[in-house]
Amino acid sequence: MSSALALALAVVVGAFLAYANGANDNFKGVATLYGSGTATFRWALRWATLAQVAGSLAALLLAEGLIAAFSGKGLVPDAVFVLRSFSLSVGLAAALTVLLATRLGLPVSTTHALTGALVGAGLLAGGVSFAKLGSSFLAPLLFSPVVSLVLGGGTYLALRGVPAALGLRKESCVCVGAEPIALAALVGGGGAPLRRLPTITMGTTSECVERYEGKLLGVGAQSALDGLHYASGGVVSFARALNDTPKIAATLLVGHALSPNGAIVGVLGAMAVGGYLGSRRIADTMAHKVTDMTPGQGLSANVVTGLLVVFASKLGMPVSTTHVSVGSLLGIGVVTKRAKWRPVLGILAAWVTTLPLAALLAAILFAIARRVA
Repeated sequence: MSSALALALAVVVGAFLAYANGANDNFKGVATLYGSGTATFRWALRWATLAQVAGSLAALLLAEGLIAAFSGKGLVPDAVFVLRSFSLSVGLAAALTVLLATRLGLPVSTTHALTGALVGAGLLAGGVSFAKLGSSFLAPLLFSPVVSLVLGGGTYLALRGVPAALGLRKESCVCVGAEPIALAALVGGGGAPLRRLPTITMGTTSECVERYEGKLLGVGAQSALDGLHYASGGVVSFARALNDTPKIAATLLVGHALSPNGAIVGVLGAMAVGGYLGSRRIADTMAHKVTDMTPGQGLSANVVTGLLVVFASKLGMPVSTTHVSVGSLLGIGVVTKRAKWRPVLGILAAWVTTLPLAALLAAILFAIARRVA
């Protein structure tokens, strides 16, 4: 394989993986905005895309540790590490795995897919350091959802009394809807068809939309809450891009296909396009199929997710934003008793199969690439 062709393939595979990652991951940071009714799908998506671009740009300066970790160096022998066929197989296998999950509306971890692909291709190529795999990869991936679940529920319990302490009151709401009423019953006749007539009933805040009245630092309480919620969604999207961009860029660095900065800029563009065009199904799953939530509960989940992912990025720990985000939402759902366990079990099943599927695909692709080369 010529150097020019290898470079072109590396760029295409990297862009494909970045696109798949954006489609599956871009909306996760703002899912609580959409799920709680704070923002429409389109506004939430625009905000996520803007924050994601900022996070990818920040990766140019802050995420060298993850680039090194996900290049595969130290996990596989050096003789394998320098092979372009290895990096191409890893990137393509991870991309196919993530794209399949996106089409099924299942939020999975690009981190898991990359880890599985590294292992699958590495085993076929010459071996894997299982000590490094356990300490540097699997431990953060396994513990992060458990930690986020506990912190998600605990943070909500700790913060739910704050509005009352600040003198803010929840507003009651009026639910306006339509119910089928037999007109014959109203006029004394019989056999009249059912008609839908407007009805007005008092509802609780959880049945309609929870809002707060009063002021916080001179600003309307609900406006302040919405502003904090938007900010938290931006932080999560920023942190997610900061954590994921270097992982994907690492697939372009083996064999010096591109410079680190060039790889990150290319990943940035493809990731933004994938998120903007392909995230609708993941948005519906994350916003509506894990748990019902109010704006305050969504804010609590975002705070936990953002802090954990930023902390992991600073330490060079490859945690999954997907696992952290779903874990924090599920923790709140457990506390509020609104968790939707059937869809959640489907998500967990997808998590379990992500790593072995990516490993199998990577092994097959590496065997083919090695023969072709």
